[in-house]
Amino acid sequence: MDPPRLHCAFRAGAAERAQMNRTAKLYRLTAFQRLARLAALALALAEHRLAADAPTLLQWHYGDGGQGGPDLDEPVVTDRPDFTEASSTVGRGVVQLEGGYTYAYDSDDAGSAKSHSFPETLLRVGVLADWLELRMAWNYAEETTTQFGGPRQTSTGAEDLYLGVKWGLTGQAGVLPEMAIVTQMTVPTGSGDLSAGETLPGIVWLYGWDLNEWLATGAQTKADRALDDVTGEPFLELSQSWTVNYSLAERLGAFTEWFVIAPEGADSNHTEHYADGGFTFLVNNDLQLDIRAGVGLNAAAADYFLGSGFAIRR
Repeated sequence: MDPPRLHCAFRAGAAERAQMNRTAKLYRLTAFQRLARLAALALALAEHRLAADAPTLLQWHYGDGGQGGPDLDEPVVTDRPDFTEASSTVGRGVVQLEGGYTYAYDSDDAGSAKSHSFPETLLRVGVLADWLELRMAWNYAEETTTQFGGPRQTSTGAEDLYLGVKWGLTGQAGVLPEMAIVTQMTVPTGSGDLSAGETLPGIVWLYGWDLNEWLATGAQTKADRALDDVTGEPFLELSQSWTVNYSLAERLGAFTEWFVIAPEGADSNHTEHYADGGFTFLVNNDLQLDIRAGVGLNAAAADYFLGSGFAIRR
């Protein structure tokens, strides 16, 4: 705006300012109406997807739109044993139970730490629609730290309860991935030092591709509220992973994976890089067994971990 016009604007009368106020109110009302219409549209979309018995909440505007979602005629798809979770839901009316055991060890010049984690129970239940899954997890842990030439300290008990909802967003459409979102939190139900003492929310974005009949790949991007191991102060914990899955035989599968856990704003926690791999064996389409092992790739990470588990679908 040049100076003469700026001068005229300051000389605007009360009538013009009143008109401007009425226009602003009208704009705010219009914005509210637009927001209400957007919410109504989202609700209608969800109701439509429920009524249509759609396998996913959304569809790509590409190819066939990505006709994804769970297929109960195919072998069970699990969130374990890798760090990366599946980008699909279990399906409406399906109950899936996953569990296992993990041993981890770490040491440095000052001492060592080892932990036992079991039963790593994850209950997944499909409700209302194929794209909606309720999740609950519970675990018991034993952690022992030893100072070389000094005392040994052991903590045992239940960890905080995990609650979550997985939303199946899209199926795969060509190069466009199958996707899901998990909204989650842990609630302070754990024992002593194993409990955070507060609710910690988080969100996970999952995406994956079937490349051919024997090869698939997937990844997850995750953000959680976490507490510093030393000071107990909150920080944002980010993580990223990438996994490759192989079908070695009709019932035998394998995976290789990299993942990183990166604290943002922590006082003492440091970034940890890992590589792991393992095998899965299908007893039948509804029962899978697994084994896995991994190593830390930097000084802040644990030296190694290994474990085994199962998943059963009903």
